[in-house]
Amino acid sequence: MDQLTRIILEAGRSGVELSLFVLLPIMVVMLSLMRLLEARGVLDWVVARLAPLLRPLGLTGLGVFAALQINLVSFAAPVATLTMMEGRGASDRHLAATLAMVMAMAQANVTFPMAAMGLAFGPALVLSVIGGLAAAAVTYHGFGRSLSAAEAPLDETLHHRVADDAKGVLDVINRAGAEAFKISVGAIPMLVLALVAVMALRASGGIDALTALLAPLLRAFELDPALILLTLTKYIAGGTAMMGVMDEMLKAGATSVATLNTSAGFLIHPFDVAGVAVLISAGRRVAAVWKPAALGAVVGIAVRTVGHALL
Repeated sequence: MDQLTRIILEAGRSGVELSLFVLLPIMVVMLSLMRLLEARGVLDWVVARLAPLLRPLGLTGLGVFAALQINLVSFAAPVATLTMMEGRGASDRHLAATLAMVMAMAQANVTFPMAAMGLAFGPALVLSVIGGLAAAAVTYHGFGRSLSAAEAPLDETLHHRVADDAKGVLDVINRAGAEAFKISVGAIPMLVLALVAVMALRASGGIDALTALLAPLLRAFELDPALILLTLTKYIAGGTAMMGVMDEMLKAGATSVATLNTSAGFLIHPFDVAGVAVLISAGRRVAAVWKPAALGAVVGIAVRTVGHALL
């Protein structure tokens, strides 16, 4: 019982430190910047220029905005955009392509904090975009080809707050700070539970036994044994939990920054149990196209994985 209490307290301390002293300040700055650009109309300008270029890949203007959201805000930010697309009459094919893209891209609430751990942010962002676009294209033209392409006259106006004066700017920053705080504090329960599970498995010898069992396969592909635990955590508990485990392993010397960067394409994206559940909550039609979107997301993640491995 003493050992369990020690594990819980240690995991709690690590989870709270990561959330409040790493995730929160980074998200406050980046969300404030993102919301100010949004309020000033910069993102509207970017979307208007990119939408015609990316439409052949199956993305509408709102789809492009969803890409900006996941890469610059968080994995949950595109949920509102997907809901908007469904409500405004986007076709099932466009919904599937956008969902696949979002599931294949790297979420900002993980990439920004992990940049502080040693993640090469620039290459990760570029490969995130490449993988997301590949997922959208292969879904729109391949896996989702049989879906309905019929759509209502689509209103792609982006509704958001403006910041035309000092008061408006302050209001946007305050709201962005509140949003960042909500994201950071909301991550604490999953971080703590994941770290408790990891520490308990490590203390019981479960991780060592699984690593020994898979050692021959890992050696054959020259893979870091740390990926076993990271992969289990990622695909069961989600990206934020994986980030917490990665932070602990880096501090303990159980893995390296090189492994972090090599495995980023495989580990940093919302295509896991928790992430998919959140994304398909955007609407009935969004949930109905998750299968072709998931197949497209796998292709996009594979592209990113190869890209990171070659860097």
